[in-house]
Amino acid sequence: MEAENVVEEWGQVAAELRGLEAEYKRYLEMTENVVKQQKECSEKLKQCSSRMKRLGETCKSAKEDVSGDEKARFEHVLSKIEEKQDFLTCVDEILPKTNGVYLRVILGQINVSILNKAARYKYKEEYEHFKLVLTLITCLVSIILMFVQYRAIDASFHFLLVWYYCTLTIREHILMINGSRVKGWWVAHHFVSTACSGILLIWPDGVSYRIFRSQFVWFSLFLSIVQFLQYYYQQGCIYRLKALGERRDMDVTAEGFQTWMLRGLSFLLPFLFAVYFFQLYNAYTLYQISLHPECIEWQVPVLSVIFLVLFLGNTITTVHVTSGKLRQKASVLKYRLQKYVSSANVRDPSADNTPDPEDKKLQ
Repeated sequence: MEAENVVEEWGQVAAELRGLEAEYKRYLEMTENVVKQQKECSEKLKQCSSRMKRLGETCKSAKEDVSGDEKARFEHVLSKIEEKQDFLTCVDEILPKTNGVYLRVILGQINVSILNKAARYKYKEEYEHFKLVLTLITCLVSIILMFVQYRAIDASFHFLLVWYYCTLTIREHILMINGSRVKGWWVAHHFVSTACSGILLIWPDGVSYRIFRSQFVWFSLFLSIVQFLQYYYQQGCIYRLKALGERRDMDVTAEGFQTWMLRGLSFLLPFLFAVYFFQLYNAYTLYQISLHPECIEWQVPVLSVIFLVLFLGNTITTVHVTSGKLRQKASVLKYRLQKYVSSANVRDPSADNTPDPEDKKLQ
């Protein structure tokens, strides 16, 4: 290549580099502005939330002492506050949040907030895909363990469960930072499951382990099948409710029964309660094994307590959520029935006051 061509090409590269430098400076300025805007929005969000909460409490207490137009004004303000509450929730989901204790211990102070809405949704979909793939893998390995009895393979399976639940808890907390709603017992459930899998991993091979092994393999297989059914059922519920505008893009599938899963109740609940009572049966079996004269391992009674905790937590939470939704549905039906009866009573007097043609004839 001639020197003249080299100099000419370098001139082109230098021009591109100057353009890149300008774009880079602009990018840094925009990044600083974004961080500044985030802080300002967070402060304004806290201020607005505080004032709206205080104003709502004032209106609720004040409307009890007035009537007529004054009461209507207070109710109008309360309705406006409820409308704007959804907007504040959306703003809060988008703005970055500080990591909780668990993420600070695992990841440190790194910011895990995803600013782009499409990127957040993609991460949520990857989380769902991860759960589905690992559920299928645990189902396949459980079938293999029915025919192959080798402690090293068992340990590999238990290590897979420990890794799965640990990874699941980290991903769940990142999703919660980015707007997903995974609350209550179903968050703690994965921590308890991690402890359970870890204790199974270090349970030494012996008489007590061999007694419980086949039962746990059957339990793992049944649990994987129910989780597989539950995944597709919940995904269908989320997509249907999201199309109706009743769910958010960042809502995820979760273990157990959720408040939005009332439709199809008769399909899912029998499988869930079968898993829960299987956990209770595991707790009972382990308790009986702990009474065996050759049982000296501390893992047996501890695992019995853990399976009992899982049974109680899952059952109480599911019954509480289900009964609450049924009461809510019953109150809605009762309100509609009362409204229908009252409207019918309004129509009936006018119908009764209409003169009968036969009466006119008699007159």
